[in-house]
Amino acid sequence: MIFSALSIEGAFRIDPERIGDERGSFARMFCTSEFSAHGLATSWAQMNVSHSARVGTLRGLHFQRPPAAEAKLVRCLKGAMFDVLVDLRSGSPGFGQWTSVELTPESGAMVYVPEGVAHGFQTLLPDTEVLYCHSVPYQREHEGGLRFDDESVGVAWPLPVSTLSERDKAHPGLLALDPVTP
Repeated sequence: MIFSALSIEGAFRIDPERIGDERGSFARMFCTSEFSAHGLATSWAQMNVSHSARVGTLRGLHFQRPPAAEAKLVRCLKGAMFDVLVDLRSGSPGFGQWTSVELTPESGAMVYVPEGVAHGFQTLLPDTEVLYCHSVPYQREHEGGLRFDDESVGVAWPLPVSTLSERDKAHPGLLALDPVTP
């Protein structure tokens, strides 16, 4: 696996190192020793999959507060997505900054989202499916969200938003959030 640090501290793009032959290819998605060597979570407590039918669907920006703060490992299984991370960690030099990675099944790339970082994505193709691994089980009482179009963050979503949940429409902006301390 190839670990490429993103502009948000502790966040990585992880690309597979494919081994190919006449049958096709093989690549590792996870290796405890490699993740541990990069200081990343090595235990996954929950796995989820989402399906978004329409291009432009936006999910996020979501995070969990302590004591349920979670790291995520995200991969696109079908379609394509514009994956976004926003640093919400108190005291972080990157507080309020965002970064993005385009994920497709063809690339096989994944994004590692550290604790205290909000995550969301927009679909670039119809019928996009996303796999999420979570380091901690979901706990509703610790969920949080950041408004997707907060001008103080300034995420440059690539498409007009076609579909957005009522819950995601109601998230506060960055200035109304208490910083997350993982």
